[in-house]
Amino acid sequence: MTITPGPLLQSVNNPEDLKKIPMEKLHEFCEELRQFIIDVVSVHGGHFAASLGVVELTAALHYVYNTPYDQLVWDVGHQAYGHKIITGRKDSFETNRKYGGLSGFPKRAESEYDTFGVGHSSTSISAALGMAMAAKYKGEKDRKVVAVIGDGSMTAGMAFEAMNHAGVANTDMLVILNDNGIGIDPNVGALKEYLTDITISPTYNKIKDDVWNALGKLPVGKRFTRAMAHKLTEGIKGMVSSSANLFEALKLRYFGPIDGHNISKLVDTLNDLKDIPGPKLLHIITTKGKGYALAEKDQTKWHAPGLFDKVTGEIYKKKFDTPQPPKYQDVFGKTIIELAKKNDKIFGVTPAMPSGSSLKYMMEEMPDRAFDVGICEQHAATLSAGMATQGLRVYCNIYSTFMQRAYDQVVHDIAIQKLPVVLCLDRAGLVGDDGPTHHGCYDIAYFRCIPNMIISSPMNEAELRNMMYTAQLESTNLPFVIRYPRGEGMMAEWQTPMEALEIGKGRKLKGGQDIAILSFGHPGNFAAAAIRSVKQEGIDPAHYDIRFVKPLDEALLHEALSTYPKIITVEDGTVVGGLGSAILEFMADHGYKNDIRILGIPDRIVEHGSPKELYRECGYDAEGIATAVREMAGVKVTVF
Repeated sequence: MTITPGPLLQSVNNPEDLKKIPMEKLHEFCEELRQFIIDVVSVHGGHFAASLGVVELTAALHYVYNTPYDQLVWDVGHQAYGHKIITGRKDSFETNRKYGGLSGFPKRAESEYDTFGVGHSSTSISAALGMAMAAKYKGEKDRKVVAVIGDGSMTAGMAFEAMNHAGVANTDMLVILNDNGIGIDPNVGALKEYLTDITISPTYNKIKDDVWNALGKLPVGKRFTRAMAHKLTEGIKGMVSSSANLFEALKLRYFGPIDGHNISKLVDTLNDLKDIPGPKLLHIITTKGKGYALAEKDQTKWHAPGLFDKVTGEIYKKKFDTPQPPKYQDVFGKTIIELAKKNDKIFGVTPAMPSGSSLKYMMEEMPDRAFDVGICEQHAATLSAGMATQGLRVYCNIYSTFMQRAYDQVVHDIAIQKLPVVLCLDRAGLVGDDGPTHHGCYDIAYFRCIPNMIISSPMNEAELRNMMYTAQLESTNLPFVIRYPRGEGMMAEWQTPMEALEIGKGRKLKGGQDIAILSFGHPGNFAAAAIRSVKQEGIDPAHYDIRFVKPLDEALLHEALSTYPKIITVEDGTVVGGLGSAILEFMADHGYKNDIRILGIPDRIVEHGSPKELYRECGYDAEGIATAVREMAGVKVTVF
């Protein structure tokens, strides 16, 4: 399907083309850009509502600033579709998030306009400050640096650390606070209420605007009057509302709030702010999903809806004749409620991912026992530790990739103190279209080296339920990691009776000859499929489900290694430091000399694509495992 942009958008292949459009036609250009995003995403998929909300801001930034010399940093980056389209990627935009196509996030290797690679929240101010400091050091006085950060990302400690430094670094940078009241789910916490107060009680900002506008009419040079305006507003700050004091106290000159969908106002304001030196913050108010009514009404649902009919709003879902397995995260969300009803010590915590993790179900049914703490992974981990000191059993649900941000807290606040926090790592392994910033590649390796940790991974929904049940038992007195992948499991009838597992105990799924496959977690299903495939060729591997990579089932490993001379390990984590490494260490400690092949995520950055495409690329899908079995069995493998 060919998607044709509007006539103004057709004429824009870079920001210089955009600057040729008269100011009075910028609104029309924005409507064409917004419609193009709707057209492409409805057919090809991707993040949706976030980019619609910053169409005017994106156009204004590239209209006013000399990008890429002036450096623009997007926080998280799922709102940067308009930026990609304006900066030379319009014709390839339909490949966005597809295997071999454009990244769904800004990426330095993709374009000179993507000044900083992003994907996780709250990095933009730090990165932009670093760029501004470098520009100052190099004497590039005319270079401007702008960070665009949402109010959701502003809740993270890193954003405040950066602002704390920016206020005294004496660099020329602008922070644009894109305030739409929502991240993926609605924002929470005191900062949300503070920003709401600024928006609905703009006394201080109105006086600023009045002084600004009045001085602007005086017959004096514009630069001089703007500087005078700022000095006067500084002088009256103590006499009016203190609503801007948070940012001003950090020595960031605060401007706003202004309408983020008024393109003329944005262009005028950005041009004015270019003339004011030092660190500044512009507060704009936008609507996530702007221009598509359904997305404006249900912003969480339309954050990344998949393919849909842009006219009716119908989101296309696969239709099946038989019941299908649920998503692992939904199994978690339903199971924790079952457990909590029987154990009043169970609580749930998530950092800004109640929908993604499915903790939302517990938050709805047990609002006093399940909490969204905002984009604050470090706080989530230590909060859970504090609750655990009081005898509570907290299931702290954090995506594997975001768990990396709380590593110190897990080591220092949880593991050293032997606190039985249950760390549920959603999106473990290769997550697909979001790409390398979101893959959960490293958690096996980075947790396996920490003392006092239990690390588990279920092969299916029943095993996930059993691990969750085991983690809350009084006899389980250590930090307990449960990692599971994004997406569907294996069991349509998943609500099985829960039973305790022996910690550190794996299971033998089948015997065999010569070769044994040792799998960890969901890829065990790929191994099972591979075994069925090669069995037709007269090859019969054994299969062991490791279940716990720490502590290892030593009896099971002795059995497998002493029985089968050839070993294949399979995991959906990095091959450096993961299950395969653990088996090699065990072999070295006990003098085993088996021939071993380690399958998993290779020691390189894996780009985006569908999970199936990425499993195949990394060689641990069913066919990749089957190929490894054939090679170890001495069967000649034909490569097409």
